[in-house]
Amino acid sequence: MRSSSPVEQSLPYNVSPDAEKIISEQSSWSFRLSELYSDNLIAKVLRTAAVYLENNEIPSQYPEIVPQTGINQGKWESQEIDFWTSGFFPGCIYSALETCIRHPGKSGLHHGAIDPQLIIRELAESGRRWSDPLKGQALRTDTHDLGFVILPSMRPRWELFHDQDALKTIIQAANSLASRFDDRVSAVRSWDTFDWHDNVKITSQEENYLVIIDSMANMELLFYAAAQSGDVRLANIAVAHSRTLMSSHLRKETCVRKGYQGVLYSTPHLVNFDPRTGLIKEIRTAQGYSDSSTWSRGQSWGILGYAQAYQWSGHGEFLEAACGLAEYFLLKLETAPDCVDKVITSGSTGPRKSGRYVPLWDFDAPIEDFEDPLRDVSAGLIAANGMVILAQCFTALGDHRRSARYLDAALIIVEDTLNFALAREKAHVVHTDVEPFKINISGVGERFDAILKHSTVCYNAFSFRKNKAHDHGLVYADYYLLTLKDRLLQMGII
Repeated sequence: MRSSSPVEQSLPYNVSPDAEKIISEQSSWSFRLSELYSDNLIAKVLRTAAVYLENNEIPSQYPEIVPQTGINQGKWESQEIDFWTSGFFPGCIYSALETCIRHPGKSGLHHGAIDPQLIIRELAESGRRWSDPLKGQALRTDTHDLGFVILPSMRPRWELFHDQDALKTIIQAANSLASRFDDRVSAVRSWDTFDWHDNVKITSQEENYLVIIDSMANMELLFYAAAQSGDVRLANIAVAHSRTLMSSHLRKETCVRKGYQGVLYSTPHLVNFDPRTGLIKEIRTAQGYSDSSTWSRGQSWGILGYAQAYQWSGHGEFLEAACGLAEYFLLKLETAPDCVDKVITSGSTGPRKSGRYVPLWDFDAPIEDFEDPLRDVSAGLIAANGMVILAQCFTALGDHRRSARYLDAALIIVEDTLNFALAREKAHVVHTDVEPFKINISGVGERFDAILKHSTVCYNAFSFRKNKAHDHGLVYADYYLLTLKDRLLQMGII
């Protein structure tokens, strides 16, 4: 007679074998992803929110990257409020707050010494202070990045607190974004100019219409505002844009991945249309290796954006696009050179490796350092968020096999990311007799403000040096880790 596992021993006798398997798998993933609900994540957000307001009382500078070397090693370097990443740190605050409110047992703060309501109040106040200045950005019509700037903070302000002003900001931002749509191209213009490469100077909007794959992840702003306001025009623009990019940005690949019968897609970064005819003039990259390569974060923006487009619209073509992009992303992870596997521990059972599911910065770029190939952690986490959405979509369709396929892939990516890239310089919320709480730094070395290391903003050889940040902590890597945690908690996975 086989012995029962601890999980099985705790189950009531009338639980079915299928239910036992599900509970066992959830228990396994809760253990394997335990770093997701340590207090380190919330402590780092709290610390940054406080420290970087000391001389920035009304924020005008927002965290972007944390260098891993150099004079600013371990400390956030910031960008002006009008930079496209300004919404992600306020989004981190609200993601941490959502965990504390909706899933208090998974916040890492349930050890009894800290009053959780104190942390909730601190996060709510910090979120308000960091996000209030962003409201003015909703009026801008010179950028397509309003989804990234506005939704990460204003959506939770509306959904958690019914903040009417936040909802008005979302709807205003969506209308501003919609103003960049052109019927002739049937797409939202991403950039007005492209002149930050040594060999590129595209400045005429009358002759050029620049659209990047990243734009797909901004379409949720239009879908969400349409659902909240009843303005179907906004959703129609998002659908039209998504359909255009299926033709312009999705490259059919001839390779196959086991278990998937559909077409696999890669994506270029940038397509330049002729605004007078709507026809494609040229295909380029701005942040990837080359015009024909697959920049890993661009691929991940496509996965997330098309998964969201299907989730909101129900159009099957978007589901097929998201799956084809996800399958190609996973295939490139699985077939990457052996040098991506790094030994992280060695014990009685042999060496333990990680890194296989932490994407290279560009899937087709030559590897310069085989001992330490350049990665982009943010790409993996953005893709994993998209795959979790795909899992939810297939569950709703009753296709549990395909749901499990994408959920398992997402969980493997986040597990490998935590093993490979979680900064060992951790933070903890502790009680003191003098203050209600304080943040302590522990682990090796000095402090490291970001939760994760090893992201790459850009490593294109022609990009101006100021734009070519690589191998660093990154605010949207942390943000998409925290949002992935929220998605998994909502699904009851961890």
